This record gives sequence, C-alpha cells and structure tokens, in this order.
Amino acid sequence: MNQQVVSLLYIVALFALLYFLLIRPQQQRQKKHMEMIRNLKVNDPIVTIGGIYGTIVKIKDDTLVVRVADNVRIEILKNAVAQVRPREEEEEK
Repeated sequence: MNQQVVSLLYIVALFALLYFLLIRPQQQRQKKHMEMIRNLKVNDPIVTIGGIYGTIVKIKDDTLVVRVADNVRIEILKNAVAQVRPREEEEEK
C-alpha cells in the first residue's frame, strides 16, 4: 500500500512539474499576445509573424489593413501580428 502512495505522489509531482514548466508559461504568453491585439491602434507600427513590417491603416473586426509601402496595403488577421514596434518619434528621443 505504501509503495502505491509513493507512486501516486510521483505521478502527481510529474503533472505539477509539466504544468508549471509547459502549460502555464504558454497560457501567460497567449494572454499577453491577446492583450497586445486588443490594444492595437491606427498608425501603430507592427511586425507580422511572417516578418512583414508595416503600419496599421484600418482596424476591422478580425482583420487589419496594413500599409507596407507607399500605395501598398495588405489585409491581415489580427492574430498575425507578432509585435508592435516602437514609434519612430520615440526611437529618436
């Protein structure tokens, strides 16, 4: 009986370790990414998950219209935004 309890404790400890090393950090990253997407604004400079640099021109329900060059606009999913870059004015200070 005692050996079964020890085995059960090892299994519980293994699941706890997996949770704190794998699942919880992923949930925190996902929460941070969703917060970033909620805070997107027009004229924010962004980088997509594909590495495309651009500036938000228009925000729709699930998509963004992004200016990537003069007279070049693309429509992307909001989830495709990897990061919001610092604005150029802030970089110059």
